[in-house]
Formats: sequence, structure tokens, C-alpha cells
Amino acid sequence: MRRRLIPLALPLTLAGLVLAGCAVTAQPTGTAQSAAASSVETIGDVDSTIPAAAAELLAANADGTVVRDDEWSVADAATVTLEGSTASSDSAGVSVDGSTVTITAAGVYRLTGTLEGQVVVEAPDDAQVVLVLDGAEIDTVSGSAIQVVTADDVAINLAAGSTNSVSATSSADADASAAIHADSDLTVSGSGSLTVTDSGNDGISATDDLAIIGGTITVDAADDALRGKDSLVVEDGTLTLTAGGDALKSDQEEDAAQGYVWIAGGTIDATAGDDGIDAWTDVLITGGTVSLATEDDGIHSETSLAIAGGEVTIGRSYEAIESADIRIAGGVTLLTSSDDGVNASGTTTSDGGMGGGGMQDSGETLTISGGTLVVDAGGDGLDSNGTIEITGGEVTVYGPTAQNNGALDSNGGITVTGGTLVAIGSTGMAESLEESSAQGWLAATASGSAGSTVQIQDADGTVIAQYAATKTFGSVVFSSSAITDGQSYTVTVDGTSTSVTAGVAAAGGMGGGMGTRR
Repeated sequence: MRRRLIPLALPLTLAGLVLAGCAVTAQPTGTAQSAAASSVETIGDVDSTIPAAAAELLAANADGTVVRDDEWSVADAATVTLEGSTASSDSAGVSVDGSTVTITAAGVYRLTGTLEGQVVVEAPDDAQVVLVLDGAEIDTVSGSAIQVVTADDVAINLAAGSTNSVSATSSADADASAAIHADSDLTVSGSGSLTVTDSGNDGISATDDLAIIGGTITVDAADDALRGKDSLVVEDGTLTLTAGGDALKSDQEEDAAQGYVWIAGGTIDATAGDDGIDAWTDVLITGGTVSLATEDDGIHSETSLAIAGGEVTIGRSYEAIESADIRIAGGVTLLTSSDDGVNASGTTTSDGGMGGGGMQDSGETLTISGGTLVVDAGGDGLDSNGTIEITGGEVTVYGPTAQNNGALDSNGGITVTGGTLVAIGSTGMAESLEESSAQGWLAATASGSAGSTVQIQDADGTVIAQYAATKTFGSVVFSSSAITDGQSYTVTVDGTSTSVTAGVAAAGGMGGGMGTRR
């Protein structure tokens, strides 16, 4: 069983904070004073405001590193003036060789001006280095524009009111494969703006932890926009990301405690040629506003994926979210996909059967316990190679029009014990809930088109629920606390009514009925 500790903590939202300072040996920087000690923030007890579905995963992840703005002072900064093809500084921690500026000591450095060259950090392994970009423009035609070769923790702070830019043409085959590349932990903070362009590979990349805790950041990258190999955490800031590959990525494959992406706050608007968010282990969203448009998965993780807060909108995707263990526990999630909307898959590598993956329960889980989830899928709406369990929340699924997929699709059965579920889709592969579901449900063969009104009434004619369809459909599955098994209900579509008995599958779906598992 994996045992991991929680990553980067949020002091405003998570309780039980423990700061474990890691001593840093300060080196002389001329006019700059030594940098403050870096710190790793950990949590003993996760705040109860975070739903358990996500808190469990957070408590299992490895520590992340962040350099907070209160750990250093801009008053201590040594000034580095960028002057076209060269630069100048009075600091003993700065050397200039042609168009290459090298920082060799711990400390705070304020960069201003324009440089057609590179800024390189080669500080001691235990050094904390803070680069304050204050009206800085750094461009290079080869390699990284800002490269951290050695240091313990590095921060890039965007000075208040400043506009900064970094551009490069890095190579995926090079040691430094991003416009901003750090072989260390890297934090981006501040309230200024930063535009990063890399026409060769990644935008901002760290081989350890990458934390974004502030700033207005625009990245346009040939491959990945933001990549933290050990972890990628976004706590605050306004991010506009354009990526030929993944927009946000963590890909540490050697440690099950790392390789995660955590979105805790901020605003993210991302367009990706591959995945919007991609993690080797877990993806966790507990806050913020995330808007994604992708050519492949909107959000993909190999292990677990939890949405427990914030607002997530995936306006374009092949599959909107995919993982072996998917947990929706809070927030507002709006998904649009050309194939599956929510796909719990990946525990096994077998392929085949109806639409791939076979028909056996292979252990994947899709659990919905809270929040609002709306799915508009060209393929299956909610799909699990294992089970689907709904215990709370508001779930609305507008499923496929084609008959080879269904609004609901599971290999291990669907159970509902709380919340509200409506699934409107085609009839060919339509699936109903398990008879063992504690909450009442109904299923009806009822046809309509985009704009049709679907109304559900009890025996007294009281309207229990009403929905507006987004596309052509032939089946309706509904479950809420207002439904009682064995009772009669009426499903009306544009004035045409169908009487159904709660807990009884409609005729015509998969296997001669709507796939009720017995």
C-alpha cells in the first residue's frame, strides 16, 4: 500500500501546518544579503473542509517545496542590469561572460532590462536563489533563457507592476529543455506578469517540484507548457497556457509518492495539443477556476483523480477525464467530449469487447459524493471498467446519439445511495442502476431532440424534475430521494408521456433491456 505525505500546504485553507525549515548556508552576494532558509511545508492533519475523497490522496503524497515571499526581502536584492548583449552587476555573486549572466551564490537578485543571451544559476547545492524579474526581457536562440544548473531552491518573483518576458528555442534532447529550466525546486510568485515562449520544447520546467503561487503568466510552448517532474502545484495566479503537448504535467515515474498535479487555486485557461492536465500518479483539484480545451484527454492521471472544489470546465476534449480511480466530491465540473466524458479505466491493459476494455469488472472505480457534474459526451457519458457509485451531488449526463455507446456504462454495476442523477442518451447500450441501489430510480424509453423538455412527475402529477435536452436521445434514467421503488411515475418529453415503474428497467437497451445488473 502506498504511503505518502501531503505536498505543498495552503496556509489559508489547511489546518495543522508544520513548517520544517531546511537550513541553507548563505554565500556572499556583494550588496545583497544572504537568502532566508528555504522551507518545506507539511501537514499533520488535513483540514476537514477538504472532502475526504481528496484529503485521503493529499495525505498520501510526498512533500512539496515552495519558497514563500516572506522568506526573503527585495531590499536585500543585488541589481543585475541587462544591457542587450551583455549585463552588469556590483554583486560578487554575479559573473558576466559576454551574453551569459551566471549567478554563483545564494541571495536575492533583481533583474531589469533586456538581454539577448542566458541567465544561468550555478550556486551551491544548499543555496536558495531568488530572481526578481522587474521589467526583464530575456531572449535566446539556443537552449534555455533561464537555466538553473545547481541550487537547492530557486524562486522567480514577478515584481509588482512589472511586465517580463522570456523566450527560447530549447531542445527535448538537451539537458535544459525549456525556456525556463531548473534542475532544482522552482517557485514562481509575485503579482507582475510573465510571458514565456519556447518554440522548441517546454515553457517552464523543473526536475523537482514546480510551484506557481502568484503572477499573471502566459506560456506558449511547442511541447508542455508547465512541467514539474516530481510535482506540479498551482496555488494562485492567472495562467494562460498554450501547449503543443500537455498544458500541465508531472511525470516522475520512479516514486509512487511523486508525479502528481495539485490545483489548489488560481485561474487557468489552457489549450493543449495533447492532455490538459497529465499526471503519472494523481491529479487533485481542490480550488481555483480551470478552463481546458484539448485534443486528447482534458485531465488524465495514471492512478487517482479527485475533484473536490473549484470550477472545472473542459470545453473540448477526446475524453474529458480519465483515471483508474476517479472521485468527484465537490465543486462545479462541466465536461464536453467527443468520446467518453468520464472514463474510469487503466487498471488492466487488456483490450477488446464492446468498445475496448472487455466486459469484465477490472477494478476501476468512479465515485461521486458531492458537487455538480454536467457531462456532454459523444461517447459514453459515465464509463467505468469497474463500478460507478453515487452517494451525493448533482449529476447530469447528456450522452451519445450513436447506439454503440450509452449515457451510463459500467462493467461492475451502478449504485446510487444519495444525490441526484439524470442520464439522457441513446437506447442501444443504455444501462440502468443495480436493483440493490438504496435510492429509488426509474428508466424510460422516451425520445426527443435538442431543446426538448424532459419532465418527471409522480402519480399525483407533481413535477419532480425537469431538464432541457442538448441533443437527440431515446432513453432517460433518473434517480433522486423523491423516487420510491415500485411506485408509478410519468416521463414526459414535449407533451408525450411514458408511464414507468421505479426500479424496473425499460425495454430495448443492451441485452434486451436497459442493462440492469442483477
